[in-house]
Amino acid sequence: MTNTAAESNDDPYVAHNGRIKQSVVQWCFKTMPVEELARHAARMGILSVEVVGPEHWPMLKKLNLTCSLSVGHSFDKGFAHQEEFTECIDKLRTIIDITADAGFPNVITFSGFRRGIDEAEGRNNMVEGLKQIVGHAEKRKVTLCLEMLNSRVDIEMKGHPDYFCDTIESAVEVCERVGSERLKVLFDIYHVQIMQGDIITRIKKFHPYIGHYHTAGNPGREEIDDTQEIQYAPIMQAIVETKYQGYVGQEFIPRRDPMASLNQAVKICDV
Repeated sequence: MTNTAAESNDDPYVAHNGRIKQSVVQWCFKTMPVEELARHAARMGILSVEVVGPEHWPMLKKLNLTCSLSVGHSFDKGFAHQEEFTECIDKLRTIIDITADAGFPNVITFSGFRRGIDEAEGRNNMVEGLKQIVGHAEKRKVTLCLEMLNSRVDIEMKGHPDYFCDTIESAVEVCERVGSERLKVLFDIYHVQIMQGDIITRIKKFHPYIGHYHTAGNPGREEIDDTQEIQYAPIMQAIVETKYQGYVGQEFIPRRDPMASLNQAVKICDV
C-alpha cells in the first residue's frame, strides 16, 4: 500500500471537506452484498451508491444515502440507431419516473455501438432520439447523463470497441443540439484519458455540459493511487473550481482489498 493509502477498515478516513460529493459505483464491488457496500460507504462519508436497482433504494435511504445515477438501458443499445429508439425510450421513461418518485437526480443513457453507421448520421439520430425523451425528463426534473466510453481498449469492462460516442466532444455536441438542461454528459475521467487526455482543460471547457463524473486509474481501470498516470487530486480541485454541484462516482476495479482501496480513493478525492 502506498503512502496515500487510507486507514484500516476499522478506522476509515471520512470525507469531510464537503467540496466533492462522492459516490461509489456498485458493479465494481459486486462480490460484496449491496447493503454491506452501502454501510462501508456511509462510514467513509460517501453520499451515494449508484447504478443499483430500485429494490435497494429503501435501504440506501435508511442509511442516509442516495442513488446518484440510475440505469435504464444497457450500453450496447442506444440512440445512434433509430431502430433502437423505442426500446431505449420505453426503458428510460420507466426509470425516469421511478427515479423522480424516489427523489434521486440522474439516469444514465448511451449511444450504443457504431456498427458501420456514418458519424454524422449517428449524431443526427442521437439528437432525434434524445429529443423524444428529454421532455419527460424535464417534466420529472431528472437529468439524463450521456456517457462517452473509450473504444480503444479491448478488455471487457475496461473498454468498448466500436462504441459510437467515444469522445467528449461528440457527447457535448449532442447535448448542445438537443438543447435541454436535463441532458448532460457523463464525464468518465478514465475513458477521456484513454481517448484524448488533457483532462483538466476539457473539464474547464465543457463543465456547463457535465452532469456526472466517474473515476478509475489508467492503465487498467484499477485504483486511482500513485501507481497509475492520472493525477486525481488536481483534477478534483479543477472540478471544484467549476462550481460543480453533482457527484463523482468511484468506478475503478480494485486489485487489492476493495474497501481499503475505496477508502484510499475517498481520501485522494476529498480536496
